[in-house]
Amino acid sequence: MVATTAAAVAKARRRLIPFLFVLYVVSYLDRINVGFAALQMNAALGFSNVTYSLGAGIFFLSYTLLEIPSNVILARVGARRWIARIMITWGLVSAGMMFVRSATAFYVLRFLLGAAEAGFFPGIIYCLTRWFPTRDRARAIASFMTAVVIAGIIGGPLSGALLSLDGFGGLAGWQWLFVVEGLPAVVLGFVVLRMLPEEPSQARWLTPQEQFALTTQLAEEASLGTSVHSIHGALTSGRMWLLAAVYFTIPVELYAMSFWLPQIVKAASGAGDFYVGVLSAIPYAAAAVGMIVIGRHSDATGERRWHIALSAAVGGVSLALAGFAHNVVAALVLLSLAMLGLASMLGPFWAFATSFLGGIGAAAGIALVNSVGNIGGFVGPNIVGYVREATRGFAAGLVIVGAMLVAGGALVLTVNPSKKPFV
Repeated sequence: MVATTAAAVAKARRRLIPFLFVLYVVSYLDRINVGFAALQMNAALGFSNVTYSLGAGIFFLSYTLLEIPSNVILARVGARRWIARIMITWGLVSAGMMFVRSATAFYVLRFLLGAAEAGFFPGIIYCLTRWFPTRDRARAIASFMTAVVIAGIIGGPLSGALLSLDGFGGLAGWQWLFVVEGLPAVVLGFVVLRMLPEEPSQARWLTPQEQFALTTQLAEEASLGTSVHSIHGALTSGRMWLLAAVYFTIPVELYAMSFWLPQIVKAASGAGDFYVGVLSAIPYAAAAVGMIVIGRHSDATGERRWHIALSAAVGGVSLALAGFAHNVVAALVLLSLAMLGLASMLGPFWAFATSFLGGIGAAAGIALVNSVGNIGGFVGPNIVGYVREATRGFAAGLVIVGAMLVAGGALVLTVNPSKKPFV
């Protein structure tokens, strides 16, 4: 039975992770491309640092408001149909950003983009809990979430190239960026309807014995190894709220870096838009390595909290120091360490958080942690934007954001690792 389960997990890893990875690459590109668009859009439309920060971050307000109901609906109607719906609607809204002409339109479309995408990431994490046993989960989640850093590697040069189309076909470069990077989500939404099985019993690429072994293993874990199985239990669990507070600090730094990285690199290097895109890919490349290594080590040792805390310390301290770098080489080294530490937290964190959840409680609990945490996606870019407006520099804002991540790493050490109920 053990060997059969391992074979089923290996097949699921080969079949599901690459596909889900592609979906998340497209998702993350559509979130962060506004950071590259800002290199042209802000000047063309007369947006201030504060206007841009508010518009970039407002995505997370609608995302947070709708994330829990979206994930509960996903658990009821199935991941395949609901993820397809999410992708098609967000792709259309993202491409529609090309029509922005005012701050109001910018705010409205960013808000609608968050509403359209709400539930995508927690829905995928919930989907992975229905395929991968706890002992294999950090590696699976880290492999899936390398899409964040690969999107940064791809997105920098791609966005820089699209910006260079400025004036082609009567469109500005930032308009080409939105439409070219938005429409693939629509196409992939229809692909999801054909390619994503809901659970092992529906996977034709598993043998009947593998379907049974994996389903049995997951059912045993759901009945014996978790403490929260209901929506009410997830939403009232003290542990889940504490984990949400920890996770809040991750999007604070992640999106502060993602939305402002091109402008930080441009200020440090003075390079043109295309080369800024290329240089901006370097921190993401470094992060991809750390993410996989730390995720595998966390699974191999079974330890989660210290992997999260130490990664947070590296990420937070490096980002704070990056604000004081005086040349592009030093800035890129520190930004790379910051992104590496930050990204390395993700696999162990979600493996730890999902180990306490089961059934419909998993959908609600994952959405709770992610929705509360993603308020940080609004806070982080705005901290940097407002502080930069006041100080005419990035240093103070990066110190604040880095300190928050270090605090999150310290906070996770207070979370009870026992799977007994904690309310």
